[in-house]
Amino acid sequence: MTNPMDQFRSTPAGLPVPGQPAVPATQRALWQQAAMVIGGFVVGLYLLEFVDMLMRGRLDSVGVEPRTLDGLWGIVFAPVLHAGWGHLVANTIPLLVLGFLVLLSGIGRGLAATGIIWVVGGLGQWLFGGANSIHLGASVLVFGWLAYLIARGLFTRHLGQLALGLVVLVVYGGLLWGVFPGVNGMSWQGHLFGALGGVLAAWVLASDVRKARRAPALNP
Repeated sequence: MTNPMDQFRSTPAGLPVPGQPAVPATQRALWQQAAMVIGGFVVGLYLLEFVDMLMRGRLDSVGVEPRTLDGLWGIVFAPVLHAGWGHLVANTIPLLVLGFLVLLSGIGRGLAATGIIWVVGGLGQWLFGGANSIHLGASVLVFGWLAYLIARGLFTRHLGQLALGLVVLVVYGGLLWGVFPGVNGMSWQGHLFGALGGVLAAWVLASDVRKARRAPALNP
């Protein structure tokens, strides 16, 4: 006797199968999602800088003002504000390249890493920035993403991530000199603590890999 369910098992590909959850007809590849997210973020930065230009730079006062109560709000807003178009343009290519590579590890994981970098970098600026200064700019994220990509493979011991970290170090490693004092008007504190936030993010987000490595092998 023919099983009436046989007709569903032979359902052509692309059509919903009764009793199973429907799969979206189109799902964007991870690299496309990553490109859209980082591209949208950078476009948002340009729109915000345009608004700031119309407001004659008044938004820049919302950056991190070290060791002041109101300056704590800058931890939230500083990475999306820039001191003019030149500042933003200088950050654009590193933001696009490094942000895309970070998001390729998974959108959720990349956003989690960004959140850690955002908070650690901002707190470092607030605690250790010079008095009567205002810190702003997405370079906190640039240095954080750079450090994250370099350190991630060391914690996961993943060959592909190690190789990517090496390439990133060769291409962008020169930026790391920016974590040291020396250039007037440059927030080396943001660079340093952004980078430390990137290392912390790499360590935190590799916890599942470390646990799996420590787990005893199961006998067959």
